[in-house]
Amino acid sequence: MSDEQTDNSTPPDNATRVVPADGQRSFMHILINTAIANFSTSFLWFALTFWVYLETQNVMATGIIGGAFMLLIAVFSMVFGTIVDNHRKKSVFVFSAMITAVTFSLAGLIYLWLPTKDILNVGGWQFWLFCLVILFGAIVEQMRGIALSTTVTLLIPQERHANANGLVGTVQGIAFIITSVFSGLAIGWLGMGWTLVISIAMVVLTMLHLVGISIPEEEPEKEEGRTKTSDLRLGFTTVMAIPGLFALIIFSMFNNFIGGTYMALMDPYGLTIMSVQSWGLTFGLASTGFIVGGLLIAKFGLGKNPIRTMLWLVAAMGLLGATFTIREWTWLYIVGIWLYMMLIPAVEASEQTVIQKVVTFRRQGRVFGFAQMMEAAAAPITAFLIAPLAQYWIIPYMRSDEGTTQLGWLLGDGQARGIALIFLVGGLIMILVAFLAMGTKQYRKLSTIFQAEEPTTLQEQELGNNPEDPSHRR
Repeated sequence: MSDEQTDNSTPPDNATRVVPADGQRSFMHILINTAIANFSTSFLWFALTFWVYLETQNVMATGIIGGAFMLLIAVFSMVFGTIVDNHRKKSVFVFSAMITAVTFSLAGLIYLWLPTKDILNVGGWQFWLFCLVILFGAIVEQMRGIALSTTVTLLIPQERHANANGLVGTVQGIAFIITSVFSGLAIGWLGMGWTLVISIAMVVLTMLHLVGISIPEEEPEKEEGRTKTSDLRLGFTTVMAIPGLFALIIFSMFNNFIGGTYMALMDPYGLTIMSVQSWGLTFGLASTGFIVGGLLIAKFGLGKNPIRTMLWLVAAMGLLGATFTIREWTWLYIVGIWLYMMLIPAVEASEQTVIQKVVTFRRQGRVFGFAQMMEAAAAPITAFLIAPLAQYWIIPYMRSDEGTTQLGWLLGDGQARGIALIFLVGGLIMILVAFLAMGTKQYRKLSTIFQAEEPTTLQEQELGNNPEDPSHRR
C-alpha cells in the first residue's frame, strides 16, 4: 500500500468503541490535572501581559505578544496532533508537562541574569528572548488540549461526549478565574520574579502528580505505509473528506478573527478603567461565566444539532461584544464579559462534539490539530493588524475633539472609546457572519451527517480508499 492510501479494511471505531469500565474516573483525574496545568501556564502568560503593559503602556507590545502566542500555536498544532495520534495519551501529557517545566525554569534564569530595564525594552532582543521562552512553554501546553479532546472519545461513551466537553469548559473556567485573579494580584503585589517562582513550582507539581494517573489505552494503531509527511497531511485530507467539516472549521477560524481583537485589547481596556488589582479581581468575577456555561452543557448537553446551537450562540456573542463597551461603565463591562464567557464553552464544545462523532478515533488528534492550526492562525492576523491601528490611529482619533463630536453620541466619552469602537464593529461583523453561515449548503450537509445514527459509516464512505484523492469527496 502506498503512503497516499489509507487502510479501509478496519471498520469505523467510534460507534463500536467500548470505553473502559473506569473510564469516567480516569477522565476526571486527567481533567483536574490538566486544569491545574492550564492554570500554571495561563497564570504566567496573563502575568506577562499585565507586566509588559503596566511597565511600558504599549498596546502594540501586548498585541504582538498575544499574536505571537496564537501564531506559534498555528505553526505547531499539526505536529501536536500527529504526536497525540501516534503515542499513548499519558506519554503526551507527561512530555508536554516536562517541556513546559524546562522552559519556565529557563525564563526564571533569564530574569535573574538580565537587568529588568533591558527585558522591558520592547525594541531589544532581551525582551523578545524572555517573552518567547515563556510563550514556547505555554505553546507546548496546548498539546494537552488536543490530547484531552481525544480522551473524551477514549474514555467516555459517545452519548455523553457533549456533557464531558461541558465539564472541560467548567474546569477551564475555574482555572481561568484563578488565573485572572492571581495574575493581577501577583504582578501588583509580588512582581514578576515571584510570579515566575510560583509558576515553575506549580508546573513541576502537576508533572509529578501526572505520573501516578492511569489512562487505560492500548498502543495507538499504526496506519501502514504512512510517512511523516503524509501523517501531517492526514488531518487536512480527513477534514476535506467529510462534507461540511471544513466549512465548520473555517467558520470557527473567522470567529477567531474577531477573537483576536478581544485578545489584543480586552486587557488594555480593563487596565485603562481600573487598577491592575481591580482588573484581575473583576475579570476573575466575570470569568465565572465559564463555569456556569460549562455546567449547563454538562447537565443539558448541546441539543440534537450542536452546529445550529453554535451558530446561534456566536451571533449572541457578537451582540454582547458590540454592546459591553458602548459606555465606559465598569458594571456594563463586567456583565458583558460574564455573559460572553458563559457562551464560550458551548461554542467550543459544539465543535469538539461534532469532530468526536464524525471523525474516526485514530485520526482525531490530527483533525483537532488541523482545526486548532486554522483557528489559531486567524487571531494573530487580527492582533497584529488591530494593535497598531488602535495604538496609532483609532485611540488617538477617539480622544480628539473630532472623534468625540462625530461618535460621542454612540460611544459616549472616556479614555477607552477607541477600543470600544473596535469592539462594536467586530461584534456586528460576528453577527452577520453567523447568520450567513446558517443558510449555507455545508451547514445542512454536516448537520445531516452528525444526526445520522452511524455518522462514522458515512465518514468512511467519504474517505473511500484514498482520502488524498479529491475525487472521493462529495
